[in-house]
Formats: sequence, C-alpha cells, structure tokens
Amino acid sequence: MSISINRREALLMAGAATLLAGETFAAEPKVKPMKVLILGGTGISGPHLVRELRAAGHQLTLLNRGKRNPGLFKDVETLIGDRAGPLDVLKGRDWDVVVDNSGYFPKQVKLSAELLKGHTQRYVYVSSISAYADLTPPGIDEDYQLAELKDPDATEISNDNYGGLKAACEKVVEQTFGDNQAVIRPSYIVGPGDSSDRFTYWPVRVARGGEVLAPGTAADTVQFIDVRDMADFMRACVERKIKGRYNLCNPPGAVTMGELLDASKRISKSNASFTWASQSFIEQQKLVENGEIPIWAPPVGKEAGATLVSSARAVAQGLRFRDLDTTIKDTLAWHEQRPAEQKAKLRAGLTADREAELLKQLKALA
Repeated sequence: MSISINRREALLMAGAATLLAGETFAAEPKVKPMKVLILGGTGISGPHLVRELRAAGHQLTLLNRGKRNPGLFKDVETLIGDRAGPLDVLKGRDWDVVVDNSGYFPKQVKLSAELLKGHTQRYVYVSSISAYADLTPPGIDEDYQLAELKDPDATEISNDNYGGLKAACEKVVEQTFGDNQAVIRPSYIVGPGDSSDRFTYWPVRVARGGEVLAPGTAADTVQFIDVRDMADFMRACVERKIKGRYNLCNPPGAVTMGELLDASKRISKSNASFTWASQSFIEQQKLVENGEIPIWAPPVGKEAGATLVSSARAVAQGLRFRDLDTTIKDTLAWHEQRPAEQKAKLRAGLTADREAELLKQLKALA
C-alpha cells in the first residue's frame, strides 16, 4: 500500500511547524469545570495532563495502584485500584470524561470501559503509533491498517505484541463508546519527565562533550511529541469533545537528527563532535534493537515511514508544537534534578565504553 502526503496535509503541517514556541490552547474560551477521571496519571504523560486540567479548574480523580510517584498530587482525589480488577472503587460514580493512559491489555480496558459505560459521557484512550500494522510507507495517517494481536490472552508486553495489544485496546474503546471517544496515538513522548531516556539520551550525551557516535546521516528525520504539547491536545479533547483518532508527532521532516544534535551542542555549550555511523553498520551491530540508538529509525527498509507519520489531522484540530530548543533546554534542566543513580545510568543509549568500542571499529573501517 502506497501513501503520500497531499498538498493540504503539507500546508497544515508546515503551518504547525512554524507556530510560536509554547503556544497552546490556553487562549480558548474558559469552559465549565468538568469531572474527569484519569486512569493512571503518575507516569510520563499523566502528570502534565493533571497539571493542565487542574489549572483549568476541572475536578479530577485519579485511579492507580499508588506505587509510582505516590503523593505526587496530594490535592487531587486518588483512588487505589488495579487495572486487572476488581474496580469496585469506581462503582456508583459518574464523570464527564475518562482519560485512559494506562491501558495496555484489552481485557483490562474492557473491564474499565464496560464498567464506566453509562457513567461517563466520553472516553479518551492513549494508544501509540505502534498500533499500526507496519511503519514502512511515508505519510501514514489514522486510517492505515492496524496491527493484529496474535494472542488475545497475553499477560506480558513484548516488542512483538505491543502494537497488537494497543490496537486491540482501541477496538474495545471504539466498540464500547461509539462516537463518544477519542484515540490518541503518540510517537515518542519526550521532554521533562521522559524517564525512558530515549530522547533524553541525545541532549545529555552531547552535553558531556567529546566524540559522539551519531546514527545514519544528519539529514535523517526524527519524530516525537513534547509531552506538554500532548497534554495540551488532550486537554482540548476533554474540553472541546474532540472525537476520532489522532497521531501525535511533530510534522514529517520538521526535525532532523543533525538539527537535534547541533541544537543540543549549542544549548549545552559542549565541545561535542559527531561521527556518523551508516545504517548498515548500525544494523550489523543491532544498535536499534538493543535500545542503544534510540529515536532514530533507518530511512530505508521496513521502518522507513516511522519518522514520516502524518499528524495533519491533529494539526487541523489545533495541535501545537514547542520549538526544538525549548524541548532540549527543559529536558536538560529536568535531567539535572534527577537522582544521581538515574543520571549516572540512562535507560537508553550507548554506555561510554560501548560507544568508544564502536567508534574504534568505525575508524578501522574508514
């Protein structure tokens, strides 16, 4: 199946890319306070959404296990419960909107969706661009084929079943709530609080200085969504009753790997230099599969469209993007406040020893 980005989409995405840094939905008329239930709320994206909705005057309730960042929002009602059930703490309660950003297994999503049907007007589910059957062609939009879940009874998440699980969860939400739902498909979620370190690795590594192993070429595109831009859009979904499916990522071609590294160098005032490793070298070393080269995707092959996903539909609904400098600066500032053990050992990217070894191999091949 071939997909191309048409002129209308190109204009929408180009316009979005030039929006002022930090511009959000804040200028919209103030809406009547709503009762919002968030399933989760303490992970990477949840806290930003909680702050957005709380600042807008909405009445919030969180449901989670109370294990991750307990006490983060002491002024927000928190119900303790497990997605696997039972969810008795939700019975007999009504909310205007439910936001589900912790649903990974269709059985669990079905449990919450069926219990809350008739007790909420709308349901917003956070999925992923991994829900697509593949990421090969450029310009994939929200109507592209979804992944199939081979084992509906799966109880563990793997690289092989993650996309199928998310797609199956989407189906449950759409079947349960019909038109009264929205599905959000973010790319890499980045910025302050990104404990996955997939984006964080690059500004932090560049700030350290020295010779940096860089993937592919400087012209290779990268896609992600600043977690605060995601929160802004989700708030709009809550307040404006936005329905349907939406890819959340910066416009295709808006940011390149070279721009990410150069901006990180300029902002951190480091002495970093970049040695570019070819796609074939990266594949031979299995650097992407091992999580040692995050964010970047090969521009040729089965993942060629992974950094060229269309966000035109969300842009048409008002999705805004902070500029790259803002995301890098705020990520570095957040990283400096992390516990020493987290700063010393990132969850993604190359270790210093591994990088030195690979750079040595690259020089031998030159």
